[in-house]
Amino acid sequence: MKDLQKFKLVKSKDGFTLVEILVVIALLGMIGTFVVTQLTSRFNRAKVDSTKIQMRQLSNVLDIYRLDCGIYPTTEQGLEALLSQPEGEPECSNYDPNGYLKSKSPPKDGFGKGFLYESDGNDYEIISLGNNGKEGGEGIDKDISSKNLE
Repeated sequence: MKDLQKFKLVKSKDGFTLVEILVVIALLGMIGTFVVTQLTSRFNRAKVDSTKIQMRQLSNVLDIYRLDCGIYPTTEQGLEALLSQPEGEPECSNYDPNGYLKSKSPPKDGFGKGFLYESDGNDYEIISLGNNGKEGGEGIDKDISSKNLE
């Protein structure tokens, strides 16, 4: 019996109070909010950076088109001229029969929207309307132009 008395369970009244649990939950909520904000910010910045990279690549492809054809595709011909030989004027007698892009459709910006393209044949501008798809805007909604890439 003396041996059994050694193994008595000791009841402890220690534990967490409701206030302590609420403080921990509040701290976890604040940390979670900070993390989500940072991730969203980086994700949005990545979309903008991706759009700028795509514009630079399109600029290179347009320069190759100009070397072959002597002129940039016009606004009417659009970026579709990089996929298949455009009809009408101005004609391109040295058009690459495989086209200038591997894809079967015009490229999209980092926001999943099509680029706007304007050209008189001598110069061009590629435009992304940002996340909202409307002209103007601030932050992630700001328009991006090939004329002022950083």
